[in-house]
Amino acid sequence: MIFKNTDIPGLVVIEPHRFTDRRGYFVETFNQKLFDEHVGHHIDFVQDNESLSSLGVLRGLHLQQGDYSQAKLVRVVEGSVFDVAVDLRPQSPTFGRWFATELNGDNGRMLFVPRHFAHGFLVTSERARFVYKVDNYYCPESELTIAFNDPALGIAWPVLDTPYILSQKDTDKAISWDTFVKRHGK
Repeated sequence: MIFKNTDIPGLVVIEPHRFTDRRGYFVETFNQKLFDEHVGHHIDFVQDNESLSSLGVLRGLHLQQGDYSQAKLVRVVEGSVFDVAVDLRPQSPTFGRWFATELNGDNGRMLFVPRHFAHGFLVTSERARFVYKVDNYYCPESELTIAFNDPALGIAWPVLDTPYILSQKDTDKAISWDTFVKRHGK
C-alpha cells in the first residue's frame, strides 16, 4: 500500500497494490500494522458500512459530533464517486478547507478521513457501491449535515448531465457553513 499525505494534516489517500492476472485480481484493502504506522496512531474500527447509489446521488456533508465523532476509511468497490472531506478542527491551520479525490472500483484508492471532518460524495457513474469503516458507532442525535453547496466552502462539485439527488436530511436539515462556525468556533 502507498500512503499519501494530503495538504490537510491527518487526511491520507491510500493506494493499495492490486495483483492482477487472467483470473482477476487480489488486493489487500486493510492492514492494521501498516495503517497505524502511516497514519501515526492506532485506530480501532468497530463497524463496516456499505451503500449503493445511482448516478447523481449526493450524500453529505455528514459528520458525527462530540463523543460520537467518527474517523472513516472509505473506498468504492464498484462505480465512481467524487469524494470530499472538510476539515472541521477549530485549531487546525486548514480549518474549513476541503479536499476531493476520485474513488472508483478501478483505481481502488481509499481515503482516510480523521475525526472532526465533514464527509460527502457524489456518484459520477451509473451506480456506485461505497464501503467504509468507522471507529465509532452511529448516534442519530449527534449527526449533523453541512450544506454541500454552501458558497463559503466553495467545493467544486462536478457538473453532471443529470440533477443531483439528495435526501431530505441533506437538503432540509443541512446547516450553513456560517452556522457551523458560529456554533463550533474558529
